Amino acid sequence: MPAPTLVIGNCNYSSWSLRAWIALRVAEIEFQVERVPLYQPDTRERILAHNAAGTVPVLKHGALVLWESLAICEYAAELAPAARLWPEERETRALARSVATEMHGGFPAMRQAIPLNFSGLAKRVPTLSDDARAQIARIQALWSACLRRPGRSGPFLFGRFSVADAMYAPVVSRFRTYPVPLADPVRAYVDAVWDMPAMQEWGALAAREPEREARYEALLA
Repeated sequence: MPAPTLVIGNCNYSSWSLRAWIALRVAEIEFQVERVPLYQPDTRERILAHNAAGTVPVLKHGALVLWESLAICEYAAELAPAARLWPEERETRALARSVATEMHGGFPAMRQAIPLNFSGLAKRVPTLSDDARAQIARIQALWSACLRRPGRSGPFLFGRFSVADAMYAPVVSRFRTYPVPLADPVRAYVDAVWDMPAMQEWGALAAREPEREARYEALLA
């Protein structure tokens, strides 16, 4: 079977694309990339050619088409079991799945208030609603609880890099773009994820993109 193709949006703005991309990279799965710039007149038409749901990312592997980041991460974990994208111990693995799926379905106010702008650097944190502040606090509390678990060995939420970390990689970028106050264990975790070669590679791709979305760039001022 040929290598899979991952259809992504802009590296600067597509948080869901980053999640799938970094999981595949960490698992050392060879794959092709097709980028569909977002917020363009033909964006929806181009995405619909790959995915009837009209969203990115999309993973195409032979006849298989997957269109949800978490499903793509799960598939990467099964394609490359040696990468150990989920913790090996059953209870820890179940906890990691809970942490990952909370991100998949949650934190909408935070996402709206501080959108992904991977290569941007804001001078201040935008005005936050009570919901956004509460969701940022929840993320930091959740990360801190994972990082303080007895027996954890390694810089990531469950020691080794896992799908849980992939799901929160865009939040790490948000906390770098906007000067959100971070507790010490959270700051160390953010630095560990940010310093990963895969994150730096994604950042280099984002920096070279010609497209800039005015509504997101305005939040950097």
